[in-house]
Amino acid sequence: MTRTPLSTSFEGHTVWFVTGSQSLYGEEALRQVSEQSRAVAERLAGLPVRVEWKPVLTDPEGIRRLALEANADDSVVGVIAWMHTFSPAKMWIAGLDALRKPLLHLHTQANLELPWSTIDFDFMNLNQAAHGDREFAYLQTRLGIARKTVVGHVTDPVVRQQVDDWQRAAAGWRAVRTLKLARFGDNMRYVAVTEGDKVEAELRFGVQVNTWGVNELAAAVELVEPAEVDALIEEYADSYRVAAELLPGGERHQSLRDGAAIEVGLRTFLEEGGFGAFTTSFEDLGALTQLPGLAVQRLVAEGYGFGAEGDWKTAILIRAANVMGAGLPGGASLMEDYTYDLTSGDEKILGAHMLEVSPSLTTETPRLEVHPLGIGGKDDPVRLVFTADPGPALVVALSDMRDRFRLTANVVQNISAPDLPKLPVGRAVWKPAPDFATSAACWLAAGAPHHSVMTTAVGLEVFRDFAEIAETELAVIDEQTTVRDFQAELRWNQAYYRLAQGL
Repeated sequence: MTRTPLSTSFEGHTVWFVTGSQSLYGEEALRQVSEQSRAVAERLAGLPVRVEWKPVLTDPEGIRRLALEANADDSVVGVIAWMHTFSPAKMWIAGLDALRKPLLHLHTQANLELPWSTIDFDFMNLNQAAHGDREFAYLQTRLGIARKTVVGHVTDPVVRQQVDDWQRAAAGWRAVRTLKLARFGDNMRYVAVTEGDKVEAELRFGVQVNTWGVNELAAAVELVEPAEVDALIEEYADSYRVAAELLPGGERHQSLRDGAAIEVGLRTFLEEGGFGAFTTSFEDLGALTQLPGLAVQRLVAEGYGFGAEGDWKTAILIRAANVMGAGLPGGASLMEDYTYDLTSGDEKILGAHMLEVSPSLTTETPRLEVHPLGIGGKDDPVRLVFTADPGPALVVALSDMRDRFRLTANVVQNISAPDLPKLPVGRAVWKPAPDFATSAACWLAAGAPHHSVMTTAVGLEVFRDFAEIAETELAVIDEQTTVRDFQAELRWNQAYYRLAQGL
């Protein structure tokens, strides 16, 4: 099979910029509409995804055909629509009904300021987006079209940031829609929250979730050449502070060689199969010599999604977060709330996992060490040891609620950690918004899982846009959250999403 390295780049992605008008105003007016709409599109240059201007749309058939072309073009991650003049919205019914790509409604106008002393009705007829966009918005609402609405002039940094956020969410959605996920083994026995409906996941998100026996991975590891291991160990030595016992000639060098062979074999398996995410389980390691730790950490830092103990839902989210954060400082990682410091007024959460937290959460040089694990029944695994950098972060989780999926997001602040000399894993310490008690009570009320994705690259607005595109429930815990309001919102959501699905 052909090996294809995974990409998180936006290269090759496009967003189409479409403008609505009509023939009523004559050719000269349409020429000005075309010039001005092209200028607005050009002002969106420099955003993560390239904006491609499309000719002005003035009739139902042209609109419908553009929607179908956008659907068929895999490079198109979304469509931005603007009604420069009055575009009667009934012309848009077939096109909007056919469109399957994310939609952003840009409510803007060509001019920043009004030329008050020269305004006449020719100017009014040409510059009536305030009129046309309301007509367009009515039809979107009437048809139940999921979209993001951005209001303001394109030179406004706030407007550009909102379009930036939406572009990232649209790119994340595309990544999920085309995602193949390999599960090595099954879920951890008796655990409820890592289970879920894989058929519904493919219907709702597009992701393919399938299982391969862990010994198929072990067979790929067995085929790794010693020279490949040697080359990877040199890379480790250049990238990390490697414990002396793991270096060539050290008494535990074989542990590092085994970990490197797992990385080469796992990477080969994923690339040959076209997988962008995967899971493992410490209860199903087959012929592997150790639980993959270092390999997982490095692959996730490169953009793969991962879930421990067979948790494919978290693996999906991590892949999406990695794509959405492409080019930004920070990263995304598997995270688990492990234990609390309940000092009154200074509560904090210590999060980690057995081995697999991604080093993309730190700018420090991690230590590469080997330590006992205590579970899994295999050799002591190698892993990167570090603490996530202080700064703003977001913790997001995906739950299967039987009749729908729910995203739960908590705004948090990573803080500097006390010394942890006896906890040799990747970890983070954070304070959740609005406070510890409210955050925990709401997380529990939402039925959110103990596995999550922590992202330090993208914020809440990107996930709001992602949830809107995916038409998936999002429960937010932030500075304004109260337990009473959050619980009420969950009840309203339960009724809404059941009704929205129809009978």
